[in-house]
Amino acid sequence: MTTGHVFIAASLDGYIARPDGGLDWLMKQDVDGEDHGYKAFMDSVDGLIMGRATFETVLTFDEWSYDKEVIVMSRSLGPENIPGTLKSKVRLSSQSPAEVMKSLDKEGWRRAYVDGGELVQSFLRDGLIADIILTRIPILLGSGRALFGKISEDIDLVHDETVSYPSGLVTSKYSVSGPRG
Repeated sequence: MTTGHVFIAASLDGYIARPDGGLDWLMKQDVDGEDHGYKAFMDSVDGLIMGRATFETVLTFDEWSYDKEVIVMSRSLGPENIPGTLKSKVRLSSQSPAEVMKSLDKEGWRRAYVDGGELVQSFLRDGLIADIILTRIPILLGSGRALFGKISEDIDLVHDETVSYPSGLVTSKYSVSGPRG
């Protein structure tokens, strides 16, 4: 079965975006060319699965930064919402998280990058995330879109490693061992 993997950044108080979805605080981080393991992570996945809101945010960036296929999970977007330049790189899916993972498994995907706050939460709830790489940004936002939402039961994580960078960013990797039963 295809496994889900998360690579995401959050403020020190646990937000991945401002209440309006803004990422200005993240974009202005001076990282002196550090990639915080992003290239190695991207080399390890077959493609990306992202939520609608994340996709719409990424479309506002100056350039498309993914060279792997992107699956956008949405029940509201249609083919007309995919810019012409991205038609060969992006496809839409209205399947459930489990269904999309089964479909990708049939296509030969082994590792999928799952991105977007609500999407990560739903994949976690369904037990479809194998590990989380979380980079903490040294800023307090006070409010915004939380990385982790409500869950019906505890999800145990195992700390694998933590790396701190000269820029002040701290990246930790956790394996998801699953819900407590």
